[in-house]
Amino acid sequence: MRIYKECRYCNKELSGRTDKKFCDPQCKSAYQYQNEKQNPERFYNKVDNQLKLNRRLLKEYNKGGKVTIRSSVLLELGFDPNFFTHYWKNQKGEIYLFVYEYGFLTKNENGKDKYVLVIWQDYMDKNFKLKI
Repeated sequence: MRIYKECRYCNKELSGRTDKKFCDPQCKSAYQYQNEKQNPERFYNKVDNQLKLNRRLLKEYNKGGKVTIRSSVLLELGFDPNFFTHYWKNQKGEIYLFVYEYGFLTKNENGKDKYVLVIWQDYMDKNFKLKI
């Protein structure tokens, strides 16, 4: 065990236990925060942040319950269709990808890529598929 004689964050002389590393909880917290900022973003955080962004964009652009929008509009704002929480397949075999309660279907109409935006409905529960 290494014995620290100075606080690892502020370099003040330590008193008390011989294995003490920080002079107070604030220095410990600041030290840990500083170290985390230097580390590359963790995979979980990247996924969580992208899901949050996708959900926010789908919610923002779907005010009417079912809306069609050019995919380029969402993609330019950082939407990534590869990040979703689950999917639902309708009777026509079309697969809607969902980010929590907001979903989208990729379509190509007249040579333009579009998304049909929807909100989860109760009748979808019977054909629900969880993305694993």
